[in-house]
Order: sequence, then C-alpha cells, then structure tokens
Amino acid sequence: MITCYLRYVIDPNKAKEFEHYGKLWLPLVAKFGGTHHGYFLPSEGANNFALALFSFPSLAAYEDYRNRSLQDPECQAAFAYAKETQCFLSYERSFFRPVLTDDA
Repeated sequence: MITCYLRYVIDPNKAKEFEHYGKLWLPLVAKFGGTHHGYFLPSEGANNFALALFSFPSLAAYEDYRNRSLQDPECQAAFAYAKETQCFLSYERSFFRPVLTDDA
C-alpha cells in the first residue's frame, strides 16, 4: 500500500471553497480504487495549511488513477473548480508506506 500525503497552502479567506473542493475529491478517489482518509482543515495554529491523505494498493495503482483522472469529467470539474476559486495557492505531494504489525 502507498499513501499520498498532500499539504496545501490555502487562502484562509477561501476555506469554505477549499472544503467544498475536498468534498468533491472524496468520492472520486474511491471511484478509482483508492481509499480517502479525508481532508484536514486548520483548527488551531496556522490558518493557511490543509492536508489530505489517501491510499492506493500500490504506486502503479496510484499512477493509473492519476492518468484516468485526467480524462474523467467529474475530476475535470473538480480541477476547474479549484482553478476558478483559487482556494489553494500551492501544494506539495509525498508518498508514504505504512508500518504495521505482522498480523495487520
């Protein structure tokens, strides 16, 4: 399994728009075989960072999702919404693998 970690720099004045953007993606990741662990918006501390975490069975499955999402109308609408609202300024993406017990 591979987990994608996204750290967004958001416009605090557009937090509601960013939340809507996140809600658009939750079912889309599942549509392509992934598991979305949620978007995490600021609560205490810095108000201009948000996170998202989602997993795929493998990096190859993630790459397949990325390629297929570029052709999917719902994904294209989510990309367009982000561009239109400018609800985030930038993001960085990293990948992690879980460390689990042997019986997990």
